[in-house]
Amino acid sequence: MSAVPGGNGHGDLLVFTQPPQRVVSLVPSMTESLFDLGLGEAVVGVTDYCRPPEARPSVGGTRAPDIERILALAPELVIANQEENARRSVEQMRSAGLRLWLTFPRSTADAIQVLWTVIELFRASHAIPRLKTLEVTLEWARRAAEAQPMPRVFVPIWTEELAPGGWWWMSFNRHTYAHDVLACCGGENVCGARERRYPLEADLGLAAAEMPGERDVRYPRLLPAEVVSLQPEVILVPDEPHPFSESDVDRLKNLLAATPAVEHGNVFRVPGALLTWHGTRLAQALSELPALLRPPG
Repeated sequence: MSAVPGGNGHGDLLVFTQPPQRVVSLVPSMTESLFDLGLGEAVVGVTDYCRPPEARPSVGGTRAPDIERILALAPELVIANQEENARRSVEQMRSAGLRLWLTFPRSTADAIQVLWTVIELFRASHAIPRLKTLEVTLEWARRAAEAQPMPRVFVPIWTEELAPGGWWWMSFNRHTYAHDVLACCGGENVCGARERRYPLEADLGLAAAEMPGERDVRYPRLLPAEVVSLQPEVILVPDEPHPFSESDVDRLKNLLAATPAVEHGNVFRVPGALLTWHGTRLAQALSELPALLRPPG
C-alpha cells in the first residue's frame, strides 16, 4: 500500500492499493514529469497549458478548470497545485468527491520528493535510476555554485504600468522554488530578502503598508529605482507567466540602464519553465542556466 501526502503537508492523504490508472493533471510541470517518467498512459486529462507529447482531453485552464469535464473523465486521482490552481476550484473538486493530490514544492528538495512520491505511487521502479541521477546532478550543481562567487540576478515574472510612463515588475523571494533553482545554478536572487507589501502602492514604496495577514508575501513588486539600487549583474527575462515582448525587454533595458546587467549586455530571455516548472524539467534547468549566470565579461 502506498500513502501519498497531499502536497508537502497540504491536502488529503491518498491511499492506493494499486497504481492509479486514470489521472487528470492540472499542473503542466507534473504532466510533463509523468510522461517523462513513462507514466503517460495513466493521464486521461490535462489543462490547456500542459504540453503532453500525445493528445489528451483538455479540462480548461489551470486557475478554473471545468469540473464537469473532469468528472466525465472519471479520474481516480486529480493532481493539483496549491499555487497554480485556485482555492475555489480545489474546494469545488473536493466537494464533488474527486480525490486530490495537492502539491506545493517550494524548493528543489521538495520537487525531488514529489518525484519520489510519483515513483512510489505508480510503482515506477524503472524510473528510480533516472531520479537518482537527477539527485546527484543537483548536489553537484549546488556544490559547484557554492565554490565560486554568485552573480546578482534579477528575474521579472510580471510587469504592469502604474501610470502613464511608469512601470513596475514583479519578482520572487527566497521562499519560492524559482529562488532555489537560481541558487543551485549559481545565481544570487537580488529579491531574496524582499517581501511583498500590501497594497500595491505600499509595495512600491509610495504608501504605508498594511499587515499582510494570510496574504502571500513571496512575490514583491518593484519600481525601476529599487531594481537599480539592487545592482543586478544578470537579468533573466522568462517567457512565462508574463509573455514579455521585445518592447517589454527594450523598456526594461532602458529603465535599468544603470545596472551592471544592462551595461555589460547580460540580459537574457529564457524559457520560464526552467525556473518555475518543478519536476523532471529541473534537469534541463541545471544544464542550461549556469552558463547564462556566468557570461563572459
